[in-house]
Amino acid sequence: MWSEALHRASTGSAGAVVAADTGFLRIEGLSKTYIPGQPVFDQVHFTMDKGEFVCIIGHSGCGKTTILNVLAGLDTPTSGHVIMDGREISGPSLDRGVVFQGHALMPWLTVRSNIAFAVQSRWPDWKPAQVRLQVQKYVDLVGLSHAIDKKPSQLSGGMKQRVGIARAFAIQPKMLLLDEPFGALDALTRGTIQDELMQIVRETRQTVFMITHDVDEAILLSDRILLMSNSSQTEQGHVPGGIAETVVNPLPRERTRAGLHHLEGYYPLRNHVVDFLVSRARAGH
Repeated sequence: MWSEALHRASTGSAGAVVAADTGFLRIEGLSKTYIPGQPVFDQVHFTMDKGEFVCIIGHSGCGKTTILNVLAGLDTPTSGHVIMDGREISGPSLDRGVVFQGHALMPWLTVRSNIAFAVQSRWPDWKPAQVRLQVQKYVDLVGLSHAIDKKPSQLSGGMKQRVGIARAFAIQPKMLLLDEPFGALDALTRGTIQDELMQIVRETRQTVFMITHDVDEAILLSDRILLMSNSSQTEQGHVPGGIAETVVNPLPRERTRAGLHHLEGYYPLRNHVVDFLVSRARAGH
């Protein structure tokens, strides 16, 4: 039962699908404060294994994007440490690929050139033929070979996000960070790209940390779901947010969007996450 997996995740007992203290990624005592004495979140601890897909879900303002920006090296915590592959993260690095909700493509460059720019930054000594092969490989993976010489203005929203995903994978980062990459897409396009992302992750065995507000998206894609609470004001004073619960996804990893709701355990898992978001997502309540 998924509830047993949840218990093991929170207690760290034998059999849990939870990274040990020696995990590929370690978040230790992370906190972020903008107003003195009122941290947005405090004492955030979690680990990730190599090849693991972890989603974090919570209401707006809980600090999900701040945590992702710290992992990306784009922000610094008030306290705490982030250690990836044995080294503390300090500033941006091509070891971590980032895909935001906005595609962030350079509008004057073609699909080919947008991805090639990233590849050349990663491997400046590569010959043009090597760059071309790398670009073509990841353009093929996201199904955009027919549009490789088009500019962003000639692409749909879904196609632009595919380019962003291809660019992130093409630099072969140690970790991929996704900040609601499908949030601005229509439901049909979103579902199609979710399936494509799952296929690429399986092929590349990429380590992924993803922010989402979509419960079904988290259940479809992730090995584990981190449930994050918002900070709140109580009679006892300010209570910071943090990781309230870690849920291990017990569903078969070879799941599909179309068949997700037919899987045994899907509805109890979904109901648990929704219940958290509706009634337990404020710290101290």
